[in-house]
Amino acid sequence: MARIAHGGFMHETNCFVPMRTDYEYYARGGESPPLARGEEIYQRLTGSSYGTSGFLDEMRDRHELVPLIWGAGGAGGYVTDDAFERIVGELVGGLSRAMPVDAVYLDLHGAMCSESFEDAEGEVLRRVRATVGPDLPLVISLDYHANVTERIAALVDGMAIYLTYPHIDRQHTGGRAARILDRVLTEGRPTHRTFRKAPFLLPLNFQCTLVDPTKAIVDATVEGEGGDILNLSYAAGFPPSDLFECGPAVICHGYDGAVVEAAADGIFAMVTGAEADFAEELLTPDEAVTQAMELSKSAKLPVVIADTQDNPGCGGTGDTTGLLEAFVRHDAQGVAMCVMCDAQAAAAAHAAGEGGEITVDLGGKHDIPGDKPFAGTFTVTRLGDGQFTTTGKSIPGREVNLGPTALLTIGGIGVVTASRRMQAFDQDIFRHVGIEPKEQKILGLKSTCHFRADFDPIAEKTLIVLAPGAHIVDSSQYPFKYLRPGVRLAPMGPEHEPAT
Repeated sequence: MARIAHGGFMHETNCFVPMRTDYEYYARGGESPPLARGEEIYQRLTGSSYGTSGFLDEMRDRHELVPLIWGAGGAGGYVTDDAFERIVGELVGGLSRAMPVDAVYLDLHGAMCSESFEDAEGEVLRRVRATVGPDLPLVISLDYHANVTERIAALVDGMAIYLTYPHIDRQHTGGRAARILDRVLTEGRPTHRTFRKAPFLLPLNFQCTLVDPTKAIVDATVEGEGGDILNLSYAAGFPPSDLFECGPAVICHGYDGAVVEAAADGIFAMVTGAEADFAEELLTPDEAVTQAMELSKSAKLPVVIADTQDNPGCGGTGDTTGLLEAFVRHDAQGVAMCVMCDAQAAAAAHAAGEGGEITVDLGGKHDIPGDKPFAGTFTVTRLGDGQFTTTGKSIPGREVNLGPTALLTIGGIGVVTASRRMQAFDQDIFRHVGIEPKEQKILGLKSTCHFRADFDPIAEKTLIVLAPGAHIVDSSQYPFKYLRPGVRLAPMGPEHEPAT
């Protein structure tokens, strides 16, 4: 039995949105549980859909676990220095007091940027490694969208990265990390580490693991593990994070240098060889709405429109109105949308009561280029407290609190309006305010890919729309400060030239 300290600190940072992710965002919770310490980690994460949840399933009955601190901030703007230092300080302080331990497991994201550290997870790992010394086993789990850096790969003894996008294996990934750590405890730390960085950025719309070329790449990493290979990992990257080593990476840890290098070379060749094959059709709001309306005339299931550039899961503000305006402009009927984040509108709806009417400027509150509030009179069709438990495939069993929530209706369009941001992961967002998703003609979802796990089974067809939003699909529009020169800003796209 080993004594293992564990904790977690997660954030997916979009460096080009105006808001900041502060300490209160972690402490309060919402889409994710509030910041948890010690035994609270077990209370909030056991049986849930996080890396730590799967790690606990594997290890809690076989080892002595020392819980430190765990927090998940979803996606958003830069993590403030205050939040970073308070949480990391508590993590490292707790680890110092827990010593001696035999190993450390950390549940991280891999695309965190703080106000002072572009490679924030690299800084977390540097401080942890400085605390435990160079020889103690340290294993991590990471999100599939991690911007893995050479420093991260060098500081850890093994890693498990999500194998799916939409992510339906978060908990399973924590279990894989536990098994990697068990092997390190039994056989010793890996003797060789290697790292490859792709020469291009990969927009999230082209990263889905349900289809090739990504499916084949991920399948090959799974087949390649075992024997002298401790982990053979592929991370697709998160383009809106502004750091030197942004983008896809291949990482391998193992016990034979030649075998490790060959395994990494094989996966890297698949990634770079498929560069031209990463693609998906993207539509304007008017194109998407008119296509959806035509399809819905004969469809037996809803047509889904994904508002990818306002995806809160990529740091979007969750309140842009381009798709809503297109629905109204074309007088679309049988439409349900989620989630519009507007606490003021939700409060006005609760003040008016069910059946009342409110005239508000809905959404558009973050000065996103090309976006503006939608001025209209809405019927308050249904009110909710924003609290429900998800049951879909993407985030099953998650206890959500979106604050005061309302279903606002204008014409044939219902807009689920909440006080806090949430990506459209799960059908229960609609059901919370009385909408059965599969009974609608058209569903408008603020999401990029995660929605597919729960909504593809009830969708006649899915369309991807490029309405104004903070998660810009075209990376060439981002004013990068730190990105390395020469990297292509999209598959087969232009090379990045830093501003002088």
